[in-house]
Amino acid sequence: MPRMNPRQLWAAKLAGRPLPATQRPAALLSGAVAPPRQPFTGRILGIDPSLRGTGLALLELAPGRPPLLLRCRTVTVPARQPLAFALGEIHRHVSEFLEGAGVRHVALEQTIYVQNFQTAQILGAARGSAIAAAAIRDLPVFEYAPLRVKQAVVGAGRASKKQMARTVMAILGHGRALAFDEADAAGVALCHAFTWRG
Repeated sequence: MPRMNPRQLWAAKLAGRPLPATQRPAALLSGAVAPPRQPFTGRILGIDPSLRGTGLALLELAPGRPPLLLRCRTVTVPARQPLAFALGEIHRHVSEFLEGAGVRHVALEQTIYVQNFQTAQILGAARGSAIAAAAIRDLPVFEYAPLRVKQAVVGAGRASKKQMARTVMAILGHGRALAFDEADAAGVALCHAFTWRG
């Protein structure tokens, strides 16, 4: 069997297909018994937080079928609107996505690098607004570094936004092109599904 790339390995794992012997974890090859990993099932809200363009993507995962994109949106807030208004819009839209949707987990992209202290504060406020909407509903929130998201979804930590969007659409079998913020939100949800340990 030819060597599989990371995306193919995750697809095989989620589908319950056996992995090639040469790519199984060393603990399994040595005969050690590893507890079976239960694939994630249910709905995940992926969030790519930003003050002026927060991406939201609601995914559903079920055994034996590819991940399904239920809804996505970019929360766009014009620059002329003040910070408080933007934070309210983020909170309102995240709340709308969560209301009655049966979301099991919320996954967010972490902010790793920022240009200055003021940018860090603004991004932190946007993230806090999104996290608060999940927290008041007692939903577990998981955070992933951008590098980890790209590695889990594309197989390359330095993938471009275009590569990320193209890979996400291929995994989801989605017909229309997703906006970059929506693709990033779907990517973080897929990262959570692919790496979550139940």
